[in-house]
Amino acid sequence: MKLKVCGMNHNPLEVAQLQPDYLGFIFWEPSPRYFQGEISELPETIKKIGVFVDAEIEDVLEKVETFCLDGVQLHGNESPKYCQELRHAELPARPAGGDSGFQSNGIPKQVRNDSLSIIKVFSIKDSFDFSILKPYEEVCDFFLFDTKGKLPGGNGYAFDWSILKEYPSTKPYFLSGGIGLESMENLKGFLGSPASKYCHAIDVNSKFEIEPGLKNIVQLEEFKKDLLFRT
Repeated sequence: MKLKVCGMNHNPLEVAQLQPDYLGFIFWEPSPRYFQGEISELPETIKKIGVFVDAEIEDVLEKVETFCLDGVQLHGNESPKYCQELRHAELPARPAGGDSGFQSNGIPKQVRNDSLSIIKVFSIKDSFDFSILKPYEEVCDFFLFDTKGKLPGGNGYAFDWSILKEYPSTKPYFLSGGIGLESMENLKGFLGSPASKYCHAIDVNSKFEIEPGLKNIVQLEEFKKDLLFRT
């Protein structure tokens, strides 16, 4: 089971030492975890995910290029068409080996965005209409299920995971929403159930914070060890 730590801001290098699979950086200004500045160099094994809420595609692509993001997490009302346009957008090629990333005339090489993972978020409270997923099947790489609350993420409480036993897709998904150390027994039960068959990763955030954007390394380390042991 993979682990994503979202809402990175003040201590991403410390969190990176724990070797999670994903780190999430929030680019939605109203968030108390809004990321500004530079992302320090991280191990290649950790994928950098940018979190956006109904942002203009041009703004998303600018952040992808600036921060060399490996994926985007769409937390708003982004349509399947939006996801498709993002999927087929072009970005300057990232240099590899001795490649400068530029053509002979000095113009940046353009590449399709095929390597950029697109994660579409859906919020759940007491029930969920899974039919709304179908139009996103071909334009997203992952779904993410979070708790419906006042904010688009980081609300600090969980939804009823048993709802996912009705999940009709084979698309891998992230499980999010108020997951903390106290969730481990429930999480163990969920991960041992058929509902978790396509669960790709556990996404944690506010339950592991000293303050918004500052993660509690000791608690994260304990959670990761327990998660690996139980799965």
